[in-house]
Amino acid sequence: MSKRKSYFFQMDLIVLLLFFIIVSLLAIFNAQQLEQYEGDNFVLKQAVWFCVGIGIVAIIQLFDLDQLYKASMYIYGFGVLLLILLLVSPESIARTINNTKSWFTLPGLSLQPAEFTKISTILFLAAVISRHKSKYEISTLKSDSLLLIKIVLVTVIPVFFILQQPDFGTSMVYLFIAGMLVLLSGIDWKIIVGLILGLSLLLAGMLALIIKLPELSQNIIGIEEYQIDRIMTWFDSSEQTSSDTYHFDLSLLALGSGQLFGKGMDKLQVPTPEAHTDFIFSVIGESFGFIGCAVVIFLYFILLYKLVTLGLKSFNYNSFGSYLCFGFLSLLLVHAFQNMGMTIGIMPITGIPLLLISYGGSSVLSTMIGIGLVYRVAVEHTIQNDYLFK
Repeated sequence: MSKRKSYFFQMDLIVLLLFFIIVSLLAIFNAQQLEQYEGDNFVLKQAVWFCVGIGIVAIIQLFDLDQLYKASMYIYGFGVLLLILLLVSPESIARTINNTKSWFTLPGLSLQPAEFTKISTILFLAAVISRHKSKYEISTLKSDSLLLIKIVLVTVIPVFFILQQPDFGTSMVYLFIAGMLVLLSGIDWKIIVGLILGLSLLLAGMLALIIKLPELSQNIIGIEEYQIDRIMTWFDSSEQTSSDTYHFDLSLLALGSGQLFGKGMDKLQVPTPEAHTDFIFSVIGESFGFIGCAVVIFLYFILLYKLVTLGLKSFNYNSFGSYLCFGFLSLLLVHAFQNMGMTIGIMPITGIPLLLISYGGSSVLSTMIGIGLVYRVAVEHTIQNDYLFK
């Protein structure tokens, strides 16, 4: 193998990705044995999405970070344009499902633009922060406040259109990513403390309004009734009816029934709704027990650790690549925590998938684009190290 080819062979990321693919296919195979999925072959479809995603990862390696940096604004603009087109598209290609208009529904294909715009927003935020840091080498309260405004503006634009769908859960993911990048961008702690206090008061006020005056909160916040029910169930499930806690009860039953080692392949007994997507972690718990769940959490820990170390090592010679890693890390972290958290009741139930494991074409492809971007950062880090130690 030539030295140039060896740069593109990032063994740690390749092995991690293979493990995630194996876990995903095994979990989906078990999930589709339930009666609700009779006749469907989600394993084959997921395998196809992963193959397409691997092809996308390979294509991204044709572009260096400098080219991605220059193209980031246009990619971000295209992502926002997709969100706008979704809202104005007729029902024939963008159907309203469960009072939400979040998908382009083409013959034989459904795509969720918000999933792809997450990656384009991370890409552009990384470029904005990197460009700002290059321009203002010495930080001041004024320059840091300007950076905060830039980050907020870049984030608020896609969030505004996503809330029109409406998709409150996905919009919160964008805000979390922006918040993490604010913390990691080196903005003065005085600004960050003020921001945290302000947001905490706002969120506490919104939560109090939803709990105490749910009908009024629908008019003021624009939250839907089913979303209020989910928050109320999360806040105090003891006061809710069995129908309100149905998903949560089945999820806990599935996780608990798996005990230490699980029931094994093709032996699911708990009919968890949306088992192949939202509640795939419950399927893993029932199938492979506590050990299986621990393995999945460990895989995420290793991947997140890799992104942290890669981001830190890349910072001195390419801050754009560094913030790319931190942004993608934030995306994986919030999805994993929210998805796993809702299956055990510490977070409200949302439609946020477990990235790299849950079934879904848009979810898989967008995540693989993110993998491709950080893979390119790893490639350039390897090249940089090779030049340094020649």
